[in-house]
Amino acid sequence: MSNSTSGPTAPEQSMAGSNDNFSPPWLKSYPDELDWRQKFTPHAVGELFDRAVNKYPERTCTNFLGKKLSYADIGALIDKAAAGLQQHGITKGSKVGLLLPNCPTFIVHYFAAMKLGAVIVNYNPLYTVDELRFQIEDSQTDILITLDLKALFTKINALLEQNALKKVVVASFTSLLPTAKAIGFRVLKRGDLANVGGSSARDKIVLEKDLLDNDGRFSAAEISPLEDIAVLQYTGGTTGTPKGAMLTHANLTVNVAQVSSWAPELKIAEEKVLAVLPFFHVFAMTVVMNYGIERAAEIIIMPRFVLDDALKLINKTKPTIMPGVPTLFNAIINHQKLNAYDMSSLKFCLSGGAALPLEVKTKFEKLTGCKVVEGYGLSETSPVLTCNPLTGPVKENSIGLPLPQTILSLRDINDPSREVAMGDEGEICVSGPQIMKGYWNQTAETDNTFVGDFFRTGDVAIMDSDGFFYIVDRIKDLIICSGYNVYPRRIEEVLYEHPAVEEVTVIGIPDEYRGEAPKAFVKLVKGGHATEAELIEFTATKLSKIELPAKIEFRDELPKTMIGKLSKKELKQEELKKS
Repeated sequence: MSNSTSGPTAPEQSMAGSNDNFSPPWLKSYPDELDWRQKFTPHAVGELFDRAVNKYPERTCTNFLGKKLSYADIGALIDKAAAGLQQHGITKGSKVGLLLPNCPTFIVHYFAAMKLGAVIVNYNPLYTVDELRFQIEDSQTDILITLDLKALFTKINALLEQNALKKVVVASFTSLLPTAKAIGFRVLKRGDLANVGGSSARDKIVLEKDLLDNDGRFSAAEISPLEDIAVLQYTGGTTGTPKGAMLTHANLTVNVAQVSSWAPELKIAEEKVLAVLPFFHVFAMTVVMNYGIERAAEIIIMPRFVLDDALKLINKTKPTIMPGVPTLFNAIINHQKLNAYDMSSLKFCLSGGAALPLEVKTKFEKLTGCKVVEGYGLSETSPVLTCNPLTGPVKENSIGLPLPQTILSLRDINDPSREVAMGDEGEICVSGPQIMKGYWNQTAETDNTFVGDFFRTGDVAIMDSDGFFYIVDRIKDLIICSGYNVYPRRIEEVLYEHPAVEEVTVIGIPDEYRGEAPKAFVKLVKGGHATEAELIEFTATKLSKIELPAKIEFRDELPKTMIGKLSKKELKQEELKKS
């Protein structure tokens, strides 16, 4: 992109399609069946479910550990939950927290809150009490929904006793199970269930069965899709205090429509989506739950990911769509008995959350026969911004093309008001209908992360002449060696080419001579063997001297986030303590 003519810098170009003369490079690469200028009509998130239940009431909506509920079943529960929440004072603008693993309860209360015009606040079930308390107080959560599992309720009870929470709705986990499994759980795993009735804060607890004991009548809120906030999606906080991205109804519904338009061959009321990613994460919220409901798909839900269980579930239930993260696809291709499972039902796999190594993509497609395409996005962008096309040429290591109505502009890292030249590295700045309204109660942070109408992602990329984008790295993950920029992803990609390497993460560590130096943490494949010297020798012909890892440390496991994304944060903290 040149500085003056080829980049979208004028305010009137902030919404794709508003300027018919704007012709970005990616248009030449768009598949024939897609239209980048396609218009989308924003609407209330609650309408996603209303449309599905009105057209396909008998279609299976959720399949949770063998118990199936139809769209009509879930729709009735949503209305009862909305009525019950309204009776407990939840109105438009109220904050409803969800501290839940993947389960039908999440879907029920998510859409109940949406119909009331309340704002969903997603919580990570693995958070500590202190982390939960911060988010509760920062978001001003009015009521929180959870399960009677001891692992969750123990933390919630502590918050109730600290008066950090006003009110909690506790749902029964065993009521979600088929009868035989429910009985077995109560007998064999009763220690996993909390004694909710014995809580010292019992007066602040509402049992979900009591909340749902009504006729399902409630007063629905009038929603302004472009203005009203649907979700506060908290960022990971790896660079500081977590911030709540304000995602509007328009952000979420348009992003679902954008994703849906990307795979037109996937049929309404015929697909099955495997929900292995957690709904509380923005990726799964959009491309698993909301997309699945928009397609009136059967959502096959796993409460937590266990590889063997996931493969058995694929073999038994025959899902057609499986969004995942690179570590999921990597785990599948490295499974010792993959041939024992039938994965032929899969039509479409979307990878997000982190860079998808080419070796992992290639092996997964060869072993399963299912095409996996890499997408890219952030919590602040609802989240999907780009995706590789399902048809046409495959560009190695590319995050693909911008979704319809989405403009990506590469900007000078030190001066984001200036676009970089074609082929040069620049920070991805993006404009489109899926971009957040801003950060909750963080005016200064909001102002700092926008340049004009464009959101600054903090990711460094290049664009080729065909309009395909390639992530180089996060700006914050740059390693500065003797004044030179070294990008961890480059080193990781090379190490992934070694047949003994299953997973790898590279970070910068202090170096007296160079300031910083790369260090690689490696997990070997089962039965694989490699020494530090062998791996360094392997990389020596592929990397410059400045990029060569100063150290390689072998680990049995590498730290991951809740969604299975390799995490650098813990490794950086370990190295910081050493120094």
